[in-house]
Amino acid sequence: MNRPWLKAGLIGGLVLVIINLFGLIPMVSCICMPLGLVAYVAIGALAARWVAPRREAGRAAGQGALAGVVSGLIGGIASTVLAPVSLAMAGGPQAFINNLPPESLQAFQQAGVDPQAVFSGGALALLAAICCLPLGMLLGAGLGALGGVIYAAIRPGQNAASLVAGPYPPLPPAQ
Repeated sequence: MNRPWLKAGLIGGLVLVIINLFGLIPMVSCICMPLGLVAYVAIGALAARWVAPRREAGRAAGQGALAGVVSGLIGGIASTVLAPVSLAMAGGPQAFINNLPPESLQAFQQAGVDPQAVFSGGALALLAAICCLPLGMLLGAGLGALGGVIYAAIRPGQNAASLVAGPYPPLPPAQ
């Protein structure tokens, strides 16, 4: 059975993992979030491209949304795994605690909370799992559906095989 959403979602998940890895590089990380959003749209378009022709907007949007959810899940898992790594690269929990204003440290002490526990790698991974997984899946679904609809509107009758052959008719045989 042909599942364009699964193929596109797995490829998109790999792309998002690579984008998350680039996010560990200090000066490159600022472009990773917008690049991830563009990737979700492209993932939806890829899923729509693999839908059998005559593409309808509804089916293309559904395939794009499913592909976005799969890739958002994979990207969210990668963000969760890489969160402690990024914390360690930034100097660890102590670097964050040293930059806190004294009022915040007093608030932690009055509440009886250890700042080391709040800014630990495990706490950051938990925060990434709570935030990045659902947000990535929701953004992936919405932007993937958008990419699928755009692709279906632009190329409703072409499938992947006709695009490989090119838009030009074949040359006549040589005489």
